[in-house]
Amino acid sequence: MAIIEIHGLAKSYRVYQKKEGLLASLSGLWRREYREVHAVRGIDLAVEQGEFVAFLGPNGAGKTTTLKLLSGVIHPTAGTAQVMGFVPWKRENAYRRRFALVMGQKNQLWWDLPAQESFRLHQQIYRIDPASFARTRDELVDLLDVRRLLAQPVRELSLGERMKMELIAALLHSPEVLFLDEPTIGLDVVAQHNIQRFLRHYQQLRQITILLTSHYMKDVVALCRRVVIIAHGEVVYDGSLAGITDRFSDHKIVSLQFSGDSLPPNLANYGEVLEANPPKARLRVSRAVVPVILSRLLAEQTIEDVSVEDQPLEEVIAAMFLTIKGQNQPPADAAAALSASR
Repeated sequence: MAIIEIHGLAKSYRVYQKKEGLLASLSGLWRREYREVHAVRGIDLAVEQGEFVAFLGPNGAGKTTTLKLLSGVIHPTAGTAQVMGFVPWKRENAYRRRFALVMGQKNQLWWDLPAQESFRLHQQIYRIDPASFARTRDELVDLLDVRRLLAQPVRELSLGERMKMELIAALLHSPEVLFLDEPTIGLDVVAQHNIQRFLRHYQQLRQITILLTSHYMKDVVALCRRVVIIAHGEVVYDGSLAGITDRFSDHKIVSLQFSGDSLPPNLANYGEVLEANPPKARLRVSRAVVPVILSRLLAEQTIEDVSVEDQPLEEVIAAMFLTIKGQNQPPADAAAALSASR
């Protein structure tokens, strides 16, 4: 049975179009022009209990809006959704005690207080039994190795340390569903790895359901087996990570190391040359002809080493955003799509 069920979920906004100039601003006091923005357009989605699902898309695709709808922060324009049998935007207390939302760009901890004081506040808000609170807090603190930081004001913590505290605060009441909106945004590589390791361990330990949005494909590869991709507010892909490459990539990357100190003069005859640093080279080769090209290379050239890899996942997703449903986007959107997939 699905723990999250969404049918035809949609959210639209009216956005005021402010014109440039003093006179235009004054006229806007009496007559305003609005633009309709469709943040989410009829999403259908089902998530089973215990799944760790990545929710991806370019900037403005509707990812955060969807998480806000499922958290009950905002009301939909159309459609239905149920999480653990609750309608999120009814905001029932019984539902609030069973889910958590962590937003990488928003703080839920008191800035000038030590994190342990905010934890005590959460205990009172969620009415957590003192023994359960102490046991859960200590478990999370030890898993994230932040006990030495509990008495330090939140404003003095690094970004990575602060995110660890945010996760602890979100998990103190042992939610069954966790919504994560870019939890590793702005973190360095070490901090990202620590957060990924904790989330993977905690999800396997508690078997909670997690819906994750992230701009870092390393988060997705490390944590999620299932990927849901939305663009223009609609689901355009729902499946495995491997399936993205199989469906949307039409070539592979062939890395070669030739014998000697030079490259063959006819290297471009085997594929598009991406890199040429004698005696090594990288070629882009159509997936359909990779076996034929490899046979030719081995027959015609002296090769010391060869490897064949799929196109980098972030490139596949960026290209997918440009070509899905035959809608080409301008270069600025392409850059945004690539940024969103990193």
